[in-house]
Amino acid sequence: MAHDDPADAEDTVEDTKGTEHTDDTETTRTTEEATERPAARQPTWSRVVILGAAALAALLIGATIGMAIGPDRSGDAPSEAPQASPVDIGFAQDMALHHLQAVTMADWAREHSDDPEIVQLAFDMASVQLEQVGRMKGWLMLWGQPEEPVGELMTWMSGLGGHNHGTGGDVPEASGGALMPGMASNEELAKLRSLSGEEFDVYFLQLMLRHHEGGVDMAQYAYDFASLQPVRTLAKSMLMSQGAEMDLMRDMLAERGAEPLPFP
Repeated sequence: MAHDDPADAEDTVEDTKGTEHTDDTETTRTTEEATERPAARQPTWSRVVILGAAALAALLIGATIGMAIGPDRSGDAPSEAPQASPVDIGFAQDMALHHLQAVTMADWAREHSDDPEIVQLAFDMASVQLEQVGRMKGWLMLWGQPEEPVGELMTWMSGLGGHNHGTGGDVPEASGGALMPGMASNEELAKLRSLSGEEFDVYFLQLMLRHHEGGVDMAQYAYDFASLQPVRTLAKSMLMSQGAEMDLMRDMLAERGAEPLPFP
C-alpha cells in the first residue's frame, strides 16, 4: 500500500487555505464594489431639487410661449397667434392699476395694525394681488401694449362709456381724471395713515371692502367677454377669492360694531 507524503499533504492544506483566503478577499472586494457603484450613480437630493425646478421653469416658459403664439392645430404650420381684444387689454391695464392701490393699503395695514387678524388678511391680499399685477403686466408686454391705461378708464366695457366714480384726488388715474369704482381718494388714504388701533383696523376694512366691491363689475365683464382664456380664468379667480374676502371683511366689521362704507 502506498503512503501519502506528509509534505504533499501540507502543501495541499496550504493551497486550500490560500484559495479560501483569496476567495474570501475577492468576495469581500466584489461585495464592497457592488455596494459602492450603485451609490455613486444615485443622484443627490440637491440634483433632484434642481431638476424639478428646471422642469417647472420649462413648463412655465412653455405656457407663456404657448399663450404668445397660440396652439398649432394644422399639424404642419403654426396657427395664427391669438389676438388680445380691447377687453383683454383694457382689463389688464385697469385692473392692474386698481390692484396696486389695494396693495398699497394692505402693505400699510400689515405694518401698522396691532391686530393679528388684520395683519394676516392684509398680508394675504397684498401677496395675491401683487402676483396678479405681475401676471397682467406680463401679458401686456407680450401683446405689445402699454402697461398704463391711456385716456378714459374702463371704456373697454362697451356701453358704459367709462366710469366717473370716486372722489377725486391724486391717486393713480387716467388722463380723464376719474377714479375707478371703489378706489380711495388721497384724502381717505391720508385719513387711514393718521389713525391707529381699532379705529385704523375698522377704516382699513371699510376702505378695502369698498375697493373689492368696485372691482367686481370689471372682473365679471372680463370673465364674460374677454377673448383669451387665461384672462377669463384670472377674472374668475378674482371673483371667487375676492368674494370670499368681502364676506370675511363684512363679518370682521360686524364683530367690531362697524358698518361698511356706502358703495355707489
